[in-house]
Amino acid sequence: MATSVPRARAHRTHHRDRAPGAHRPRRGRVSRFTAGVAAAALGVSGLAAAGLPANAATDDAEPTSLTIAVAQEVDSLSPFIAVRLLTTNIGRWMYDFLTNYDPETGETVPALAEDWDTSEDGLTWTYYIREDATWTDGEPVTAEDVAWTFNTMMTDPAAAEANGNFVENFASVTATDEQTVEIVLNEPQVTMLALDVPILPEHIWSQVDDFGAFNNDTEFPIVGSGPFILTEYEPNVSITLEANPDYWRGEPKFDQLILRYIDDPDAQVEALRSGEVDFVFNLTPAQYETLQSEENIAVNAAQGKRFQAITLNPGARLQDGTPFGDGHPALQDPAVREALVHTIDRDAIYEVAYGGLGEANGGYIPSRYDTYHWEPEGDEATAFDIDAANQLLDEAGYAPGGDGIRVGPDGRPLSFRFNVHGDNPQYVQAAEMMAEWAREAGMELLVEPVSEVGSLLDEGTYDILTTGWNVNPDPNYVLSINLCSGLPTELGGPYLSDAYYCNDAYDQLYAEQLSELDVNARAEIVKEMQQTLYDDNIFVVWGYADQLEAYRSDVIASMTPQPDPGGNYYGQDGYWSWWSAVPVGEDDDAAGGSGSGGDSSEDGGSNTGLIVGIVAAAVVVLGLIVLLLRRRGSAADERE
Repeated sequence: MATSVPRARAHRTHHRDRAPGAHRPRRGRVSRFTAGVAAAALGVSGLAAAGLPANAATDDAEPTSLTIAVAQEVDSLSPFIAVRLLTTNIGRWMYDFLTNYDPETGETVPALAEDWDTSEDGLTWTYYIREDATWTDGEPVTAEDVAWTFNTMMTDPAAAEANGNFVENFASVTATDEQTVEIVLNEPQVTMLALDVPILPEHIWSQVDDFGAFNNDTEFPIVGSGPFILTEYEPNVSITLEANPDYWRGEPKFDQLILRYIDDPDAQVEALRSGEVDFVFNLTPAQYETLQSEENIAVNAAQGKRFQAITLNPGARLQDGTPFGDGHPALQDPAVREALVHTIDRDAIYEVAYGGLGEANGGYIPSRYDTYHWEPEGDEATAFDIDAANQLLDEAGYAPGGDGIRVGPDGRPLSFRFNVHGDNPQYVQAAEMMAEWAREAGMELLVEPVSEVGSLLDEGTYDILTTGWNVNPDPNYVLSINLCSGLPTELGGPYLSDAYYCNDAYDQLYAEQLSELDVNARAEIVKEMQQTLYDDNIFVVWGYADQLEAYRSDVIASMTPQPDPGGNYYGQDGYWSWWSAVPVGEDDDAAGGSGSGGDSSEDGGSNTGLIVGIVAAAVVVLGLIVLLLRRRGSAADERE
């Protein structure tokens, strides 16, 4: 039986270290054109069946690369440990999950599991592992790999730091044959088609002695099963991933995906302009507006899937109640927290700091996910109201001091440290606005931009911090960070909590939503959980900024957003954008995915008809010969 396991705290910082410039190598157009002709003659599935990569190139061709500017540091390349946005994204590109999310609808689609069954009581789930999935070292992906991954998380707390919440309710996981895995639950669990856990190769990872210490960064290329293979990693300089030619869904069209560290938002934009990088995200509104008129640059404003928030220190403590840190004791008073929230004008923050490119809201689940989204209305809302804040503090006995700052019954002024992600201009501006409003209610917020807030959270040496989380289509994971079990069990130990929040009523609701299989009934429980968080005023959401991105339209012809249309490219629940991205000048149908949402630039034209006829005939013959030798069927799954 699975036991409750500690889960690691997730930093949401953006450490920036500038990387030297680099220019993209270009693949020869003749070889890429040949691949395009082959695709036109045989179709994607024909190429896959023939054993040819969909973007096959000659040996002397230069690879095409798509370079993304990043700033967040790698916490770990081990999926057992990694919790930061950067590394969980990389994990999605390197390793398949049992299921994935449709790029258009966000609904469950097959991945390693091509099909599944569940018992009538919802306690036994059987997954059928596809036969055409292989590890990048040539070994087949089997049900044993799936069982080993989950069993390791269930039995070794160090392996459960990042995703332990998914297996806490597992009673057993068994590979009944090479392609079938059976999971038995203690109670019904609604997330069984949203298990966002990278499946790892047992023959590699079973050699690891200490999962808490192993960062998966000692040998390259790293063996995975996803569309990209991590081949090079230079900390705070670059990460290189190469297209997996044997990926069952089809090979990506770009040969390389390069993550390049650049330490400043403006430097990232300049790198985009110069062609040093091809894609940037987390743009400021000013950058977004400026780039709209730039030649060969396309911009994208997607509805936010990430909320922005502050955490108020309610008194950092261990699971057994032992306090630690030096948080201001007044923030343990619900009246002070409520008064402080009354001084936050969410609408003004998104109008001024975000240039109107966002949505002011206090709900924990972004409105992008309308099934589970909740927002306060009427009397439920803690509205912006300075008078109400002053009244609450008067009634609670916090009298103004000589300098106008209120003083508590213990003689300590309501002066709070406000540590802000210094690399996020919107956070800094929003914090400064909050400080002005709080002053009107007799509270002082000492805004201090810092390079990272993780160590402050670890040690409980903070009063107020900025934070933010990406939310998946299924809200279970982000809800789980607020459980009492998310608190550390010992000083310096792993934990998941982002606010040292603990409420038994919230924990009970969490358990109810996890076992509720009816979508509408579950949604009502999730909304009640959000109202509980909102009323407690410890984790305070401002709303959801639009995701502002830009890319070189002379490099990327098209790629698939999520949702499609109108969604984001970076930080998807899946790998659809980079897997489907089409280099400019190449056949849009040459490999997996149609791709959409980008500007295309044609440089072939109509002078290729004769060549098409000649090359297509040759490729068809070659394809039929190789097809006879192929041991497996088409790599394309028609249901997706």
